[in-house]
Amino acid sequence: MLWSSPRRGKHHAVLQPTRLSEALDGILRAAPADPIACRAVAPESAAPHLDRDWIAALAAAIGAAEVAVLVLRPHHGTIAARRVDALEHFDPADIAAARSYGRGQLALGAAGAAAEATLLVWLVARGRGGEKEVGSLAVVGTRGAVLSLALMLAPLPLRALMRVRALRVGLSTQSWGGWWGDMARSAALGGAFAATGAVIVAALMARYGEDWWKAAAAGSVGVAVVVTVAAPLVLDPIFNDFAPLGEGELRREVLALAERAGVSVGEVFEVDASRRTSAANAYVNGLGASRRVVLYDTLLSSFTPAEARSVVAHELAHVRYRDVPRLLVYLAAVAPAGTRAVAALAERLDDSAAPGLPALALAGATVSAALGVVTRQLSRAIERRADAFALALTGDADAFVSFEQRITRQNLADPDPPRWLSALFGTHPPIVERIGIAAAYRAGERPTPRSGLGRRSRRSPRTPADS
Repeated sequence: MLWSSPRRGKHHAVLQPTRLSEALDGILRAAPADPIACRAVAPESAAPHLDRDWIAALAAAIGAAEVAVLVLRPHHGTIAARRVDALEHFDPADIAAARSYGRGQLALGAAGAAAEATLLVWLVARGRGGEKEVGSLAVVGTRGAVLSLALMLAPLPLRALMRVRALRVGLSTQSWGGWWGDMARSAALGGAFAATGAVIVAALMARYGEDWWKAAAAGSVGVAVVVTVAAPLVLDPIFNDFAPLGEGELRREVLALAERAGVSVGEVFEVDASRRTSAANAYVNGLGASRRVVLYDTLLSSFTPAEARSVVAHELAHVRYRDVPRLLVYLAAVAPAGTRAVAALAERLDDSAAPGLPALALAGATVSAALGVVTRQLSRAIERRADAFALALTGDADAFVSFEQRITRQNLADPDPPRWLSALFGTHPPIVERIGIAAAYRAGERPTPRSGLGRRSRRSPRTPADS
C-alpha cells in the first residue's frame, strides 16, 4: 500500500510524501553561476499580508483535506467493532514490552524530526529577509541535492540508535554493512529526486512567478501517479529481491480468493524481507500492469495457511475497492490548497515573496505534518473496510484473531495505544479495534451494504457459505 502498516510492521522502502516535498523544495537559494542569473526581491507591499495569508491558506488546506476525507472514506462494507479488552487477548508483560519499545522508538523518531527542523530553522534564520538569487539550473539542482543529504544526515545518529534498539529486541536482522548500504542508496535516490524537483520548480517559478504553486500542485499529482506505477518495477527492486510466489497450495488459495473476490491482482510476489527484519507484513501496490500483492517471506514462514489467507484477503480488499487510486484522487483534491499553504508559509518564514529553499522545505514539512493527521483518518477508514472484507471473504474469524495476536507479539506492537496516539499517527485502527471487528462478525454482524437497506451489496465478497 501507499501507507505504512503497524498491523504487520511494514519496513519496506518507499518514497514518503515528506521526501517528495523536499525534492520539490530545492529552489532559490543558489549563488549565480552565470551572467543570466536573475534576482528576485519581495515587494514591500506584500509584507503586511504575509501574517494572515499563511494562516488562512493552511486552514483552507486542512478544510479541503477534511472534506475530501468525508467524501472518499468508505460509506459501506464496514462492520462496527465491539469493545474488546486487550488483556483478554494479550499477556500484560507483552503489552508492557511493546509499549516500552514502541514509545522509545517514537521519541527517537520525534527527536530526529526535530533535528531536521532545527537545521531548517537555522538555515532560514541565516537568510531571512535577504535578497534571493537564482543561479543556473545545474547550481539549483546541486543545492537541492545537498539539502536533501543534509536533512538525511541530521537525524542519522538517532536513526542508528533506533536500529540498535531494534537489534536488541530481535526485530532487525540486517548487518550494519547492509544498513549503511541502504542509507547510501536512499541518499542517492533522495538526492536525485531533490535535484530533479529543484530544477523543475525553479523553472516553474521563472515561468509563472508567484503563481508557481498552481503548476506545482498539478505536477505533484502527476509525479505521484508515475511513482505509484514505477515503484514496484523500478524502485522496490533496488532494496529487495522479489520472486513470484511458488507453485503450491498457498498460491492456489490466493488465486482462488482473488477469483471469489472478483479482482485481478496481476501477480503474487514473495519478498525477502527477512534480510532486514523478523517482522511480518503484506501489501498491495502499483497501478494497472504494475499492480501486485506482495507477501513477506517472514509471513509465509511464521504463520499458518489460514492466517496467511486472512492477510491476503485483506490486501485483496484494497484491490477490490481501488484504494490506491482512491488515495491518488485524495491527493488531487488536496494538492492545490496544500501547495498554496506551503507557498504562503514559506513567504512568511523568509519574510519574502521569493522564499529560499530552506523556508520552502520547512513550510513543506509543516504543512505535510498538519495534513498527515487528516490523511490518516482516511487510511484508518479504508483499513477498517478491508478487515470487514477479509472476514466476509474467508469466513474465518478465528484465523483473523489469531493472526492479529501473533503479529502483534512478533512485531512488538502496542495492541491498545492511547486514543490521541492513534489519532495523530495511526494509519490503521488499533489492534483491539480490529479484534473487535472480528468479534462483531462472530456475533453475526456483516459488512454494511451499499444501499443501506439490508440487501447484500453487489460488491460484497462471497463467503464460503454463499459462494
